[in-house]
Amino acid sequence: MAKPSAPSRERIVAGAADMISRRGLNGTSIRDLAKHAEAPLGSTYHYFPEGKQQLATEAVQYADAAVARVLRKELDAGPVAGLHAFLALWRGIVLASDFRAGCPVLAVAVEEPPADETPPALVATAEAFDRWEQLLAEALREHGAAPDQAPGLATLIVASVEGAIAMCRAKRTMEPLDQVARQLEALILGALDGPA
Repeated sequence: MAKPSAPSRERIVAGAADMISRRGLNGTSIRDLAKHAEAPLGSTYHYFPEGKQQLATEAVQYADAAVARVLRKELDAGPVAGLHAFLALWRGIVLASDFRAGCPVLAVAVEEPPADETPPALVATAEAFDRWEQLLAEALREHGAAPDQAPGLATLIVASVEGAIAMCRAKRTMEPLDQVARQLEALILGALDGPA
């Protein structure tokens, strides 16, 4: 959850990302999100006049930006360093929440959308996954992976880590993430021409 000293709007978005990572989008109301962020309900409606979908979209974008910052910083040292940072980020969230929180992007992605529309929050989840995959694929190519292999390996990394996070929460152990980490590191090293 965001610190109470954070600006109200930022605190609400961060709190929404945290709550969605715990309960999913359909499991939360705008009132729950405001309470979790320790923000007045009136402020929530003031900042997010379009309601829960607007807040959910911004929460996904907030999580996306946080992950992308970590990846950009660590991928300079190579794809294995980026993988380790990606894993450490999620490990920290899952453990700090005692297996109650995961990835808010995944939480929104697995919710059933209305039959006749694609909500903006779902569009934001696709954009987040695309961004993480692109960052990983670029680093893989820059460090020697075949250009045609890098995108598929990047997708495998994101999908494997996201799935492992869900498994860790269900099993209440970090073992799925540890197993995925070992396998992905071996695949990355095998795909690179030189040292990662």
